[in-house]
Order: sequence, then structure tokens, then C-alpha cells
Amino acid sequence: MSNGSDRSGKASWKPATKAVRGGLMRSEHGEISEALYLTSGYAYDSAEQAMARMKGDAPGFVYSRYGSPTCEMLQQRLALIEGAQTCRVTGSGMGAISSAILAPLKAGDRVVAATALFGSCRWIIANQMPKYGIETVFVDGADLDAWEREIARGCQLVLIESPANPLLDGVDIAAVAKLCKAAGALLVVDNVFATPILQRPLDLGADVVVYSATKHMDGQGRVMLGAILCDSAYMEDVYDPYLRHIGPAAAPFNAWVVLKGLETLKLRVDAQSATAARLADAIAAHPNAAAVRYPYRRDHPHYAVHKRQMSGGGTMIALSVKGGQDAAFKFLNSLELVDICNNLGDTKSLACHPSTTTHRALTDEEQAAMGLDRSWIRFSVGLEDADDLESDVLRALNSV
Repeated sequence: MSNGSDRSGKASWKPATKAVRGGLMRSEHGEISEALYLTSGYAYDSAEQAMARMKGDAPGFVYSRYGSPTCEMLQQRLALIEGAQTCRVTGSGMGAISSAILAPLKAGDRVVAATALFGSCRWIIANQMPKYGIETVFVDGADLDAWEREIARGCQLVLIESPANPLLDGVDIAAVAKLCKAAGALLVVDNVFATPILQRPLDLGADVVVYSATKHMDGQGRVMLGAILCDSAYMEDVYDPYLRHIGPAAAPFNAWVVLKGLETLKLRVDAQSATAARLADAIAAHPNAAAVRYPYRRDHPHYAVHKRQMSGGGTMIALSVKGGQDAAFKFLNSLELVDICNNLGDTKSLACHPSTTTHRALTDEEQAAMGLDRSWIRFSVGLEDADDLESDVLRALNSV
């Protein structure tokens, strides 16, 4: 099999080219579409070869929990798009995020995290880590004084999302990275809302970037997959042993689906972002909207940070409707074109009520700490015609 390394290493390629050509490995058959290798194990020519592969002294695959040709193509492609040295894919986004934040830690360590996080991420930090003897603290992601104070007290890992789920809060990645470097802390950034098309956390000083590839990278609501990206030495020393033994492996079929999704990632993100910007303006002008948050709108409280570190506003909108949960439910139930769904990054526009879905495990106090109340709706903009989407959203707002 040709590994295509002479072409996949083209760091000067533009993102759209990397998303189509990166990591390409063709078999002797010369297939144009990437090959799908549905196998759990691999045969060896000899016992000596088996021993050498298992020791890492010879190239080749040994078991699909450790890696497969299809997953390897995806890992090379994602690393090229992200500008990372290496990548590992996992069975889900939470498989990637939980591995990225748990593998480096031990009892007695301390973690500092932004208050605004996806509900499951907050649950791991607030509920699971203390069981392992890990101290945890949350800070307002926009408060650099709080970051400086808590990181200076000593910590081993910092976790942020920017834009954060669900209200699109911004964190100054470069400023937090500088604080982490001074304290010797690992900075992990969940970049799922921005995608590597609009934001490159490694370029801003992050150590590790994680994704739910279930979202924009698949982009068509088909499979679960996650990704961890960082430098090769840290991956081999810290993450590889954890991933091999704990086993959050990605299925080759799911990796193949995401490989094909990546080919249109930039086209989709650019088009969805353009529509999202238009919808955000239309929603903000409606009398039944109490508030709207979109990273590239000047009234976003963290506009300056988003504008500085993102190349576009992204595909996500957060809107608050007047009338609380009853009004929010009425808005959602009045949508005809947009689906009610807690996924995001899809070609189909999706909306959900975070307080009762994605963040329902959090107490009212925890939700309030991130500015979330029951009036908020998270809106993922798809690829439908912008006129049709605007008509559907404004009609639903009229019904509130």
C-alpha cells in the first residue's frame, strides 16, 4: 500500500485541499475513494514479524483497537488540517475529551476549567475527577484575572471551549496559554464549535486540541467519532498507552464516513457561517427575541476575542426568547423546517433547549453560573436556503 506521504505532508496546501488529499493511502488497486478496511485483526508473515510489530520495531498494523489503515488516513488528514504533529481518533467526541483530560492526571493534581462547558465535560470535572483525588475549580472564561489567580495556585491541566457550549462564550486562548506555559500546565481546547477551518488553537499556544468529529467533520448526522491532536512525543508518551489499554477505539467504518465528510468541510462551514450571520441579524431585530449571541456580532460580550482568534463567525447561534421556558418550547414546537435535536454541525438546521437537554444534568445554580437560563435556545445552522430558514425562524418567533 502506498502511504502517500510525499503528498500528505504538504503543509502549504490550503484547507480545502488538505481536506480532500491529506493522508491519502491507496492500495495496489489504485482506488480513488479511500478504502474501507473492516477487520479486527491482521495476519503476519511470521512469528518474528508479529513480535517485531507488537514491540513497535516493524511497521504495520496489529489490532484495530490500536489502529487501522482507514483510521490512519483520517488521523493524517486531521493532523494536516489542524497543523498538528499527530492525531488519534476515538469512538466518540466524549471518548476523545475524557481521554485527553484524564490520561495526563493522577491523584493530587489540580484542574482549572472554564465555567462554560458542554454538560458532560462539566460532569467529568465536577463529579468524576474528585473521586480520583483530583482537585477541580471552575472560573469565568472571560476573566483573565481569575485565570491568572487560579493557575498561579498550581495546576496540571486547563480545559476550555471557545466558542463555548451553549452560549458561545469566548476565551482568550493565547492569554490562557501564556499563563499555562508559565505554570507548567497542559492546555486542552475543545474546538468543536469553531472547527479547524475557523480557528487553530495550537497556533494560539494550546497544547492539545479535541473534537467531536460527530459534528461538522461528519456533518451529515451519520456516525460518532472523536479526535485528539497534539505533538508526537506527548501523544506517544501519555495518550497512546491510555488509549490502547482503556480502549475508546474508533470503528474503521465511522472513520471512513468522516474521511468522506472532511472533503466538503470547508465548503459547508463557509456556507453555513454565512447563513448563520444573516439569521443572527434577523433574530436580533425581532421584538420577541430577548437576546442573541453570535461570535461575529458586535453586541456579543466576547466579540473582540472571537474576532481576534476566529476567521469567521461560525455556524452556531444562541438566542433567548421573551417568556422563559414556555416561550422557548413554543418557539421550538413552531419550527417547521428546523428539527429539534441536540446534535449540531449538521447539513440540516437543528435547535435545542440546553437547560433541559445538553446541560440538564447541571443544577440551576451551575447553569446560572454560565449565564444559562430556561429562555435560551441553541441553534445550529445548516445548508438549507437562507430565505427558507429565515422565514421559518421568524414565523416561529412570531408565535411566541
